[in-house]
Amino acid sequence: MTVTEPAAQPQEGAQPQREGRIVRPYGDTTGDGMVQMSFTLPLPHDKVAEGAAAQLANKMGMDPALVVHAKPMGDGYTFFVVYGRVHHLVDTSTVEVVERDYPLLTPKEVNLVIRERLRRRLVVVGGCIGTDAHTVGIDAILNIKGFAGEKGLEYYREVKVVNLGAQVSVPDLVERAQAEGADAVLVSQVVTQRDAHLLNTREMSAAFREAYPAERRPLLVVGGPRFDETMAGELGVDRVFSRGTTPGEVASYLVHRMAARHAAAS
Repeated sequence: MTVTEPAAQPQEGAQPQREGRIVRPYGDTTGDGMVQMSFTLPLPHDKVAEGAAAQLANKMGMDPALVVHAKPMGDGYTFFVVYGRVHHLVDTSTVEVVERDYPLLTPKEVNLVIRERLRRRLVVVGGCIGTDAHTVGIDAILNIKGFAGEKGLEYYREVKVVNLGAQVSVPDLVERAQAEGADAVLVSQVVTQRDAHLLNTREMSAAFREAYPAERRPLLVVGGPRFDETMAGELGVDRVFSRGTTPGEVASYLVHRMAARHAAAS
């Protein structure tokens, strides 16, 4: 069942509100509330383990909860897929997201803005900090091969890219950013065990704020598949990008912010 509520009329000068919709999950038929989820339990695969999986799903609000797949994952562990009905509703008007507040530019347009506003090359330093050795994300944004059919920042004539690679310590990142005169620092974090990506990001942002006066600090941008884009302020960075971000989005954001900084300083 899907119910559509009329949108509230915005007051003069206020931002228009998003039209609200009350929705529930769709499985076999519209509004039936059927969902599928997967998880692992530290139990050997047997009937007791399957019963425990169903009980857990039931306590999470699935009723009925059906174990549709179970597979041993080594000694003492079992992976489950459970299918069942939930009765929760979602009001889309209360969903908080980070909307893109800058225009998407082509590489040619990005280069033109940099030449006209900065009158020098935009310097970007990037890498994976801490023990994170997964460079696929940072390489997709920085390397010329790019991602999703878009060239990376190395392709942009007016952008100087310094890719430090994997397992960069925060002090080394700060030192290199200072040596290169970085306008922006891009950090990718894929490893998320025990919230390592959040701890590393907070350490990084604190180090840059200690090393730079506020007006000279480079833009701090982090990205990775497990980041929440609404956490930029909490993490002390300027922007958080999540999964699916393309080089063009990052480049457009950087020139948008740098152009605004340059205009404010003029």
